[in-house]
Amino acid sequence: MRAITVRDRDAGVDGLSLSDKPYPHAAENDVIVQVHAAGFTPGELDWPATWTDRAGRDRTPSVPGHELSGVVVELGYGTTGLSVGQRVFGLSDWTRDGSLAEYTAVEARNLAPLPTDIAYTTAAALPISGLTAWQALFVHAALAPGQTVLIHGVAGGVGSTAVQLAREVGARVIGTGRARDRDTALRLGVDTFLDLHTDRVEEAGRVDVVLDVIGGEIFDRSVALVRPGGTLVALTAPPSVQPTDARAIFFVVEADRAQLVELAQRVRDGRLTPLVGEVRPLADTPAAFASSRRTPGRTIIQIAED
Repeated sequence: MRAITVRDRDAGVDGLSLSDKPYPHAAENDVIVQVHAAGFTPGELDWPATWTDRAGRDRTPSVPGHELSGVVVELGYGTTGLSVGQRVFGLSDWTRDGSLAEYTAVEARNLAPLPTDIAYTTAAALPISGLTAWQALFVHAALAPGQTVLIHGVAGGVGSTAVQLAREVGARVIGTGRARDRDTALRLGVDTFLDLHTDRVEEAGRVDVVLDVIGGEIFDRSVALVRPGGTLVALTAPPSVQPTDARAIFFVVEADRAQLVELAQRVRDGRLTPLVGEVRPLADTPAAFASSRRTPGRTIIQIAED
């Protein structure tokens, strides 16, 4: 099969190549998925799990990408809950070969059924962005109706999803971004948009929840904005300081079938629209990783035709 592989940790995106790789093995409770579309995170070439397995052993050449949608073509021993020929989407394990391949092995529990009325490219934009936004807002911050949430990076994959989820629950949403993000943010439904170049983050006032996908100075300036009892969710690094009478947390997104099902239902109902910026073929993956052109939403790699 064809796959994008990386061999040299020091080479960065220049080390990505389209290669031939053996068809994967389905271990116990795995499925083999014929991947139709895949998502990736540009920074994952810096993740230790891209290069080593859970025991710290080198596992190169490895396949990056961890979001996928496609069709189950094989079941491993003992696998239940999914069937051959079923459309699925979900999140592959960080320390195993990922989704930028024609076929990949995934634990069945990390996948959810994909309704026929959701396109593979749309579904591939959901797992990391959708699960991260869901877990940040509802699992870790317990966002409730009537509260105010400040979402940094509102036009990105996580930020745009978080806006839509927060609006649905009845929260007031303040979003930040660059000037070019304003129209996207307003279309998503933010109540107030702050331009990080011309406006001060402090103009948001006191809020119940902060979702920070930027870190650095933005995190530092957001700490004082959290009301007593509120939560600052940091996605870039563990927090170095804590808000007064509130808390700041860091977490790594986890696969969750029930949450994937909830996200898919919202897409079907029109309550959630994942932002897909570009769709590119598998051979263009190295260029997509290296691209400095910033567009709202996610870049998705289409591997098989729908």
